[in-house]
Amino acid sequence: MTSMHRRDLLKGLGGTAAVALIAACSSPTTTSAPAAGPTAAPATVAATGSQVAITYWGAFTGHNADVQQQLVDRFNQAQQDVKLNLENQNDYATLANKLTAAIQAKNAPEVVLLSDVWWFKFYLNKALQPLDDLMKAESVNPSDYVDVFYKETIRAGKQVVLPFARSTPILYYNKDAWAKAGLPDRGPNTWDEFTKDFAPKLKPLAPAAFGLGGGPTTEAWVFQGIVWAYGGVYSDPDFTIRIQEPNSVQAGELWRSMVSAGIAQASQDVSTDFNSAANLAYLDSTAALAGHESAAKFQVGTAFLPEGPAGFGCCTGGSGMAITAATTDKAKQQAAMKWVAYATGTDTVFWSQNTGYMPVRQAALQSPEMQTFYQQHPNFKTTVDQLPKTRPQDSARELVPNGDNIIGMGLDRIITSDEPAQTVFNDVADQLNNEKQSVLRALKDLGES
Repeated sequence: MTSMHRRDLLKGLGGTAAVALIAACSSPTTTSAPAAGPTAAPATVAATGSQVAITYWGAFTGHNADVQQQLVDRFNQAQQDVKLNLENQNDYATLANKLTAAIQAKNAPEVVLLSDVWWFKFYLNKALQPLDDLMKAESVNPSDYVDVFYKETIRAGKQVVLPFARSTPILYYNKDAWAKAGLPDRGPNTWDEFTKDFAPKLKPLAPAAFGLGGGPTTEAWVFQGIVWAYGGVYSDPDFTIRIQEPNSVQAGELWRSMVSAGIAQASQDVSTDFNSAANLAYLDSTAALAGHESAAKFQVGTAFLPEGPAGFGCCTGGSGMAITAATTDKAKQQAAMKWVAYATGTDTVFWSQNTGYMPVRQAALQSPEMQTFYQQHPNFKTTVDQLPKTRPQDSARELVPNGDNIIGMGLDRIITSDEPAQTVFNDVADQLNNEKQSVLRALKDLGES
């Protein structure tokens, strides 16, 4: 990649600071977990010699930030080789913009947490360390990870991010309202069933049967599955933009028609509205589950996303850990890999049980601890059962600079201004086609086009 192109992309990253891009799976601001995870620190990490100090930038708020700190403390207590310093940046967008500045100032941290819509930008700028050799040295087996998560961040045959806080969108619903409306204790099987059968019975019970909104980046994430369920796509893997095509437009008209029919209501804080029963169902990350079960004054239910005319659609999401390319010291590289291996492996059960994020290791998913936990907390199992039906996100949202924000702001126009989906998605497609040019140039420079 030419230095000009890398500077342009870094400048573009910094320019997004004015846009409040909180990644689709940012954590809820609750104060207690649904169940306590293990309390004893895991077995000591193998000794490597003198202690090495490294810094990790996380990106959570509220309860999940507290659990992140506990995870760091558990790592520091479990071994004497690495002293890990946590500097929490509160959200993915803030972290990404600060990381851009830190790279330019040559003082980047060793390990960073990057969301699904941020990691690729730093990869294009050669700011991330390939992890394969470090994983091998630390005896980290790639096949131990959940396959769909692991493969999403492989570029040019190299792994650049390891999955950590991973999730899928799920349907949250108010079980008490469902019972009062005489509905079965399950999510709707299809969007048609929801709009024609469930919603009319729910409308008298709250301002809205369904909540929409929550910020452009979240909206673009959860809507990805709806587009697939209607047979459309945001784009092809080669960055051909297709959101303006008929099937995608039909999905947009579903959102629009739900608002115009009084079934759904747009909200700036759809999660809080759900907790207060201002809406009785909505789509969000499984990472919100611990918060809802703590804050809601009703029984919370979770379900798969409803199907559309083309069947089921749901994407993966969340974030992973990366080691910065600025970390050239071999001891610090090894220390960074020890932390990443621990957080994404040894203690993934603790992290999952106390947040709602999914275990990212196969062994953790099948462990007696998680199986018992799922029996006691069935809401947490919904996303695990849904996982085999998911697929990676379209490039237009995940890999195009600001793609998630462009799509989400288009959805805002549909649900708040009643603009026809075709008109909006034509504009969105034009913006995405313009924004993708820097990616195509960068990939060409990297020899990937």
